[in-house]
Amino acid sequence: MPIEKHTARLTILIDPRKKAVFEHLCAGEDTTPSQVVRRLIREYIEQKSGRPWHATEAPTETATPIHAGPLARRR
Repeated sequence: MPIEKHTARLTILIDPRKKAVFEHLCAGEDTTPSQVVRRLIREYIEQKSGRPWHATEAPTETATPIHAGPLARRR
């Protein structure tokens, strides 16, 4: 998998115990939590779009409209 040229920050809130276990498991696999989260996001995109992820794609090319649900930000 080629390294992507640009990055953006994604901030999430997570239970501290879950974070500690996650970090411990990542360390056991000699990987960082960021690497695992990036892989999970890539796999999610591929699953939802039905095709392999290519870092050169524009965001709208792979975006699939989904129901925003009750937690969506209202305008």
